[in-house]
Amino acid sequence: MVVTEEQFSRITHVFPKQRGNVLHSNLHVLDAIPYATENGCKWRRLPSPFGKWQTIYARMRRMVINGRYSVYE
Repeated sequence: MVVTEEQFSRITHVFPKQRGNVLHSNLHVLDAIPYATENGCKWRRLPSPFGKWQTIYARMRRMVINGRYSVYE
């Protein structure tokens, strides 16, 4: 599943504002999370095009803690 720019523009208000020197946009992170869950891969096995798994995991975890993302829906 890949989210297009048009689809992302509809939900961009839900994501936190990005600050500082950010290598991965929220759209990039949003594409990586379903990939990991749909394929049942461990975070450490996330393919390299998604970037560092630690970055993706940390951003997803922050969204869950802040109530912006639910892994159970």
